[in-house]
This record gives sequence, C-alpha cells and structure tokens, in this order.
Amino acid sequence: MRDLTAEDVAEAHRKDLEIQDRYGVKYLTYWYDSKRCTGFCLVDAPDAATAAHVHREAHGEIASEIIPVDLATVEAFLGRISDPRLASRAPAPQMDAGLRAVMVTDIVGSTELTARLGDLPALELVRAHDALVRRGLATHDGREVKHTGDGIMAVFDNIANAVRAAADIQRRFCGYNSEASEDLRVRIGIDAGEPVSDQNDLFGATVQLAFRLCSEAEADGILVSEAVRDLCGQELTRFVGLGERHLKGFPKTVRAFRFEWRNEPSSAQSIHQKGSRSKPFWKSERLTAMS
Repeated sequence: MRDLTAEDVAEAHRKDLEIQDRYGVKYLTYWYDSKRCTGFCLVDAPDAATAAHVHREAHGEIASEIIPVDLATVEAFLGRISDPRLASRAPAPQMDAGLRAVMVTDIVGSTELTARLGDLPALELVRAHDALVRRGLATHDGREVKHTGDGIMAVFDNIANAVRAAADIQRRFCGYNSEASEDLRVRIGIDAGEPVSDQNDLFGATVQLAFRLCSEAEADGILVSEAVRDLCGQELTRFVGLGERHLKGFPKTVRAFRFEWRNEPSSAQSIHQKGSRSKPFWKSERLTAMS
C-alpha cells in the first residue's frame, strides 16, 4: 500500500465492512499513522485465517502480523469502540479550596499479579484499571489528582458524585471481569473534607483518611467515612455501618461505612459471560509493503 493516503485506507476499511457478514467477522475500527506509513485495524473474528481472508477478498491487502487480544482489555481502553479522540491540550484545572471528596482506588493483589504474570502483563492490567477508573471519573465530574502506581487518587466538588463514581467504577470492573481472562479487582476509599492544595496535588487528613479507608476496604468494595455518608445525600439504607475502626496514624477511632453498589443496575455491566465472544485480532499492517 505504498503511497496510499488516509482516504485510501478508509476505502479499504469500507470494503472490509461490505463483506464481513459473510464470514462472521466484524471489523470494529482502524487507525492510520501517516508518518510511519503504518495501519492498524481491530477485528472480532473466530480466527486469524478468517480475518485475513476477508482482507484478501475485499481489497487484496494482507496484514503483516495478526495478534490475538483480550476483548475486555480493548473495551477497557476504548469504551464503546470508535475512532480515538484527539487529546486535549488544555492545562489541568487548578484545584481551589473548599469542601470536597477525595477518592482513592487500589488494585487488589497487585504485587501478587506482577509476580505471577510478569511485569508487562501486569502493566497492561494497570492500564486497564486506569482506563476504567478514568471513564468513571469523566462520567461523574471527578478530576484525577495523581497516579499512585497501583491506583488513582481523584477529587470531586460534589460529595454524592464521588459515591456515584465509585459505584460506577465497580460496575465497570464487574463488566470487565465477565469477559476478561484475568480478573482485575479494586477497592475504593472516600473521605470528605477540606484537603490542602499545592502544585496540583492534595494533602492533609482528608487525603490520608481516604487512603486508609481504601486499604481497609474489601475486594470490590467501597468504604466511606461518616462525613461522606452524611453529606452525599444518597439513600442511607445503602450505607452499612462497620463500626469504629482503628486506622494507622489516626489517634481516634473512625466510623466507617460500606456502600452497597451491587443492587443498582448499570449499562456498564456486560451482558456477556466469559468465553461467549470470540477474541478480536489486532492487525498491524505495514502499508509500505503493500502494492
């Protein structure tokens, strides 16, 4: 495909779409890098040979490499499959003082995952975590403060939105795990107060308590402080009191509450069961090698 333009590649993709149904294949999206003369497409197919056959029949261009990928991981990064949006160049908003909720996520057993799977596969799981959490933040007006290595700290101006986001994030992980080959579980802690802002980071007792609550939460759980329960305006029956907790660094006991998120349906949950869908193939095409 030497000397082809982005329009030519788009036309090749259109031809794939015209015949894909004959072979039980679905070409989901594609990318074209004009600087490297490289194209990539994502296809949901029963096997690599079928995916390649559609390419061959539609326009005669064959991928140089076909790589099986986990569909759940792809969806974690892309959400609803679509062409990627351009990243915003706007500077990060300054965080002003006031009552806010601080939310902390943490991947359960991250050290064990790294030891068992290896560095690169574990890193892919961290990236899937980041994508799912950031989608939940965007949906509920949360702002990422920083990455903690195996989690994310975020802030919300609206306390109720923090709880809604946490529930949404857990449901997204539930949907992810229904299709992924490797389960990815998180715990979440939330506190509300007036954290101290400095250089786009947050400090103080509110931040510290959010981290402590996160560490106390069970896998797939959401643990919040009494302040969050009282201020968020959510149904009080969905907050289960866990009594007084002795948390490291806090001289007084802290009342903690588990938020029950499972009894609320969400479109983020997948309707598919594990193994119900064929794996897509990430196809890397060297355009300079094509005629």
